[in-house]
Amino acid sequence: MSKPLMAKATAVWLVDNTTLSFKQIGDFCGLHELEVQGIADGDVAAGVKGYDPVASHQLDAEEIRKGEASPTYKLRLKHNPAAEGEEKRRGPRYTPLSKRQDRPNAILWLVKFHPELPDAAIAKLVGTTKPTIASIRERTHWNIQNMQPIDPVALGLCRQTELDAAVQKAAKKAGATGEVMTDDERRKLVSTETSLAMSDEPRLPSSMAGLENFSLTRDEEKTPEPDLDADSFFNLPDADEDEDDEGR
Repeated sequence: MSKPLMAKATAVWLVDNTTLSFKQIGDFCGLHELEVQGIADGDVAAGVKGYDPVASHQLDAEEIRKGEASPTYKLRLKHNPAAEGEEKRRGPRYTPLSKRQDRPNAILWLVKFHPELPDAAIAKLVGTTKPTIASIRERTHWNIQNMQPIDPVALGLCRQTELDAAVQKAAKKAGATGEVMTDDERRKLVSTETSLAMSDEPRLPSSMAGLENFSLTRDEEKTPEPDLDADSFFNLPDADEDEDDEGR
């Protein structure tokens, strides 16, 4: 469920003007129950002016009465496009000025560790342009020598859930088009625990690949070696026989 506008100020108003439980207010405003209790105790949101959700057409008075009558009732937010959050926004993602210098490092990380991601997905994740992504893919970026791959989630440029969704979508699309994924790409699509639990299958080095089914042609078959008798190495001619041979 989407959160109301000015969620904390709305929680302050509900605490001051209703008998709803802390859990009901927390569920409606997207806050923890203990945080709502802190608002009631004056430890949280001190000095925040309450925001009336009824007057702003985000909540019906009838919903409040139902909630006060039943502690298990969950308040329902009225349809308010302005309160639906970032999910309905259009256009490229906004990146704060303090983090824009980190975008090339994040792009380099995505290109290196998730090559299956299309440029459009990378642009949406970190808020960049396709020419910038192309220059980093082709290593023609003006600062490519000084760049280091850094996880965009660690930089705060995107959420882990957004990155996982983009990777899974790219993998699903690659499977639908019949593209073959490498073992490294398959391991990136599973959790760390699952990847560690995988058994390491013995594989031939890449330079030896294909030799397991190698067979010699008829012309290349080796001729059989003659059978050698070990006794023949020890049955040497006698010295007398050698002298007779020299006399002759």
